[in-house]
Amino acid sequence: MKQQRLPSPGPGASIVFPELSPIGTRLTARGNVASKPSKTGRITTSADAAKIRSLKTTAMSLASVHEFGDLYVNFMRERKRVFVDQLGWNLPTADDMEFDQYDNPFCRLVAVHEYGEILAGIRLSPTTARVGLHSYMLRDAQLGLLENIPNDVLFFDAPVDATVWEATRVFISDTVSADRRPLIQRALINQMVDTARKQGANSIIGIVPSIYPRWLRRLNLDAVPVGPKFDIDGSRLQAILFNINHSIQ
Repeated sequence: MKQQRLPSPGPGASIVFPELSPIGTRLTARGNVASKPSKTGRITTSADAAKIRSLKTTAMSLASVHEFGDLYVNFMRERKRVFVDQLGWNLPTADDMEFDQYDNPFCRLVAVHEYGEILAGIRLSPTTARVGLHSYMLRDAQLGLLENIPNDVLFFDAPVDATVWEATRVFISDTVSADRRPLIQRALINQMVDTARKQGANSIIGIVPSIYPRWLRRLNLDAVPVGPKFDIDGSRLQAILFNINHSIQ
């Protein structure tokens, strides 16, 4: 997977699926800045385009991490800072990095970064993955292998399908300013969709805050709740499934 330059003037200071707010510039499915002004007053000047040239997205596999210098290590350290240090999740750590059994050669790690700083990330895993007793997070939860996620997390049997991938460990760093957050979100979802499509996926399933389907729909992605709402560490969560065959506008 190669690095791609992606647009980016200004989003915000929330972490883990922050709500989408009105954006200052519009990205196309390829991450280009829209050339036309919109009714909402979106900015599309050359000055704004210059601001986003430093933002990049990268999709890494364990086989390709050596191509990106310290990006992989920085990515795993930012995950530890977000999920362990800030959110207080009880997750394995080593050398200031967070990881678990799903960080294996089957997965793809999607990073939004700027000058080496990790701004946002997602982990993608195929629902056909198998590593010892484990498969992927939602299926393992349903099978009672994960103590922190209820086994009735889905309304149906967890899929085992090469065209369905799972998204986990989604975050946007609190170092991202509020005015940049929407564009970072869009860049992250653009690269996630592009990466999943290249792996043969047409749908993505995952556990997200219950507000998440609403802003996926704003990106022209059809998000459908596929499990009951539940609480973990004060967060209201729900499993969703969304189709990635539509372009992001």
